[in-house]
Amino acid sequence: MRVGYGRVEFAVPDGTPMGGYLDRSGPSTGRLDPLQVGAITWFDGERRFALATADVVCVNEDLGRRARQLTKCELWLAASHTHAGPETGCVPGGGPTPEPWLDRIAEATRAAVRQAIDNEQPCAGMVHHGELRGVGADRSRPSAEAVVPLDLVAVRTDGPAVRPTGLAARAGEPGVRAGEPAVRTDGLAGVLVVLPVHPTVLPAANRQTSADLVGAVRRSLRERLGGDVWVVVATGAAGDISTRHTRRGQDTAELDRLGGVVADRCAELLTEPATRGWSAGSRISSAERRLTLRPASVAADPAALTADYEAALAAGDPVATRLARSRLEGVRARSGLAGGRAHSGQEDERWTESGRARNGPDGMTAPNAPPAPIGVTVHTTRLGGLAMVGLPGEPFLAVAESLRAPDHREPVVVLGYVNGYPGYLPTIDAYRRTEYEVLASPVAPGSAELLAETARHLLEGS
Repeated sequence: MRVGYGRVEFAVPDGTPMGGYLDRSGPSTGRLDPLQVGAITWFDGERRFALATADVVCVNEDLGRRARQLTKCELWLAASHTHAGPETGCVPGGGPTPEPWLDRIAEATRAAVRQAIDNEQPCAGMVHHGELRGVGADRSRPSAEAVVPLDLVAVRTDGPAVRPTGLAARAGEPGVRAGEPAVRTDGLAGVLVVLPVHPTVLPAANRQTSADLVGAVRRSLRERLGGDVWVVVATGAAGDISTRHTRRGQDTAELDRLGGVVADRCAELLTEPATRGWSAGSRISSAERRLTLRPASVAADPAALTADYEAALAAGDPVATRLARSRLEGVRARSGLAGGRAHSGQEDERWTESGRARNGPDGMTAPNAPPAPIGVTVHTTRLGGLAMVGLPGEPFLAVAESLRAPDHREPVVVLGYVNGYPGYLPTIDAYRRTEYEVLASPVAPGSAELLAETARHLLEGS
């Protein structure tokens, strides 16, 4: 198996509308850190598969199709889901990608994939799996344990085996020379990290473009592995997981801290036992299936929910205020009502949809319009012994975990935000609770389980 890597940065001019938060005060005013498309290609001599991750809030189906046309290969284009990049038409149920981003992101993807193909070399893959603590937790449950699964795919050249020498301290600490990587490995070409956490540390008040948490993890891990090792970070099934209850601030210092926590855990995983993903003679097999999801109905009354929120706010009850606000914002997000602002920047990552509702240019859903069915595609790929699942939109973490074997004997890696954006994909259990993600989801209960079952059948048949 030959594997390659490519990376292309793309610029966001000042004055560009930014995606992710409806209550942002204005367009972009500068750059905090670079945005990019990173691509990995696998080639078994007959078939090529490409995974590209773009620092945008979502990848709509039209963008996925355009990128596939340009790359001329089997491609998953996944959004990092940064809320500090350009607006790419992120609305529940999906919508058109606005210009110039349809062409610019597709072209950057083409160039990154081309680089990866040119850089392909014989490589093997090892899959490391473990727990990550202190970074992500269920954002609707303050008391939830801050632990999520972390997958790391180590791509090794067919030379010396990877021999991590241990997790050294950062440069400047005893025994570590300046400029020296914290983890020294032989034969490590690059790593793919799948992080099931909303990459939202920076607040709605931020107007500088940034890859946010994903970019911080990339930087921190490159420091630990050295400049010759490439790093791709993909967002996993993060629909209900964020840094809301783990972050200590919403600035660059906190980005560095959380990025360092993830990078340190990745470096630790490289020293632990792994499962073989693919080797020299492995083959690639892929499958996909188109599904139509039943739409959800907007049953709640925004006026009544507004009254509930205002009453809780007047009573000074913070718990009741948060719950009432979550319910109100969920219904508004689903129905496309972008005008109200019964929320604050402290609740910013709940506002993940664009102000342009898919049913009208003025941001308002057409009155009494019946909700339309939502088309999505489930993707699966086998790279030798590694099974990969690409789900559209924002699946809840439990959806991805249901695809893993209980003993983790066969490695299964699940990515979200791939080739389409239907919105949140809560579990059936979550629909029993009146949480923002459920109220904002445009799909009916059982949709997430249908996607998981479809992925399971595709893997079994491949």
